[in-house]
Amino acid sequence: MKTCFTITLTLILSVSLYAQPKTNAAVEQQLRASGSNATVHFDAGSKVTTLKGVAENFSDSDTKRAGVKAMNFAVGALYAGDRIERSIDPLTLSFWIMSGKPRFGEDQTLAVVGGSERTDLGAGRYVARRDGMEYINFNLTRDQFAKVSEASSFIIGGKNFTLTASQKKLVRAILLATAVN
Repeated sequence: MKTCFTITLTLILSVSLYAQPKTNAAVEQQLRASGSNATVHFDAGSKVTTLKGVAENFSDSDTKRAGVKAMNFAVGALYAGDRIERSIDPLTLSFWIMSGKPRFGEDQTLAVVGGSERTDLGAGRYVARRDGMEYINFNLTRDQFAKVSEASSFIIGGKNFTLTASQKKLVRAILLATAVN
């Protein structure tokens, strides 16, 4: 009897610990329920899903102090198929900077600050266009992205940007929506 109970308990635990896939419809529903500005798009031709959330601009005072006209970021992921089979890792964090002239060409390092803790996340991939736009892209592990979700500010290229409540909400929503339990 004891052996039968042990086998049954082991079977139940192993089935409950097995990650269940999350359909795109479930991801969309979760994002909608969170109130985040994020989209999920499945391309039937390529059989790839694009998940993207675009944040509002950083404050005028932060952008002015950094010497740029406007700046925001997007969070996203690409994955094969129309469902998430396992938690997406890495996630992409992309900063879009309307600078007029390059401000981040020399330094594209990213750090996040949460409370008294600063976490350095490394340098991103940088592109400056002739029309005055700069882009800095980071591929972050889920652990790094969790630090972003807890942050109160970003430090990019030595410039400080305070996260708004809406921006924090978007980051948290994407992190949760891309996790498979």
